[in-house]
Amino acid sequence: MNGTNLFKIALRALANNKLRAFLTMLGIIIGVASVITMLAIGQGSKKSIQAQIAEMGSNMIMIHPGGDMRGGVRQDASSMQTLKLTDYEALRDETNFLAAVSPNVSSSGQLIAGNNNYPASVNGVGTEYLEIRQLSVESGEMFTEADIQSAAKVCIIGKTIVDNLFPNGQDPIGHIIRFNQVPLRVVGVLKAKGYNSMGMDQDEIVLAPYTTVMKRMLAVTYLQGVFASALSEDMTDYATDEITTILRRNHKLKESDDDDFTIRSQQELSTMLNSTTDLMTTLLACIAGISLVVGGIGIMNIMYVSVTERTREIGLRM
Repeated sequence: MNGTNLFKIALRALANNKLRAFLTMLGIIIGVASVITMLAIGQGSKKSIQAQIAEMGSNMIMIHPGGDMRGGVRQDASSMQTLKLTDYEALRDETNFLAAVSPNVSSSGQLIAGNNNYPASVNGVGTEYLEIRQLSVESGEMFTEADIQSAAKVCIIGKTIVDNLFPNGQDPIGHIIRFNQVPLRVVGVLKAKGYNSMGMDQDEIVLAPYTTVMKRMLAVTYLQGVFASALSEDMTDYATDEITTILRRNHKLKESDDDDFTIRSQQELSTMLNSTTDLMTTLLACIAGISLVVGGIGIMNIMYVSVTERTREIGLRM
């Protein structure tokens, strides 16, 4: 019996048992579709997370002061003063794997413009901060190095700040807003970015020269952190090793001493989130696989019943 005759017999059997054939096809279709759908959901979640991280800067590196032990008590890293402007300058001038570096200091308080006010934090940063965080100025301009050198009272603000301090659609460029009694002239407005995957409003932001925040708002000589970006995502590890070497040298740490700073990269966050999504994808695939097995068992039962019913006919034909 050739293949053509077998194919014709199969089609005739399907036509004679339409309901049974439909149920068999339905079981196969649902089982396979559920597996494909679950895997697609997992991969889609991973792509979404990777896109969110890329928006924050996939090659971004964050350097913060490290915790310390004093009298047997572990100190909060935020209270440490191990990062100085000299560290930022050394990283800016000596590194080979960093595309941009910016210091970071922050002060929380109340923003006031006319009769409107809004609680926010002013971040003191350098001119390369926009490149690191992949931000862009929509109107106005970024403050300059001259503003940093003179600790000028200028700032750029995000869309959320604009909406709350200038609700009537007024152009904020050139207007003065007060932050803890310190007047700041708005020189630019950032392009809106919306909420990130963590639910944080990326437009609730006020940026000013780091010297302005350090001298006029906080009266400090140390940094709360340093933001940097590697030349590429593949060079992040090389940049991290280079940063560690420079900071340990600047802080005069011995080989036996622990780092008095911490370095975090977006790769670590990406790896952690990807492992979580991989686990979720595996779980969903297992659930879909169970449904596929159950459907397969049902199909096998249908086929078994069909063969049992025609056992006598098969014997006569043989």
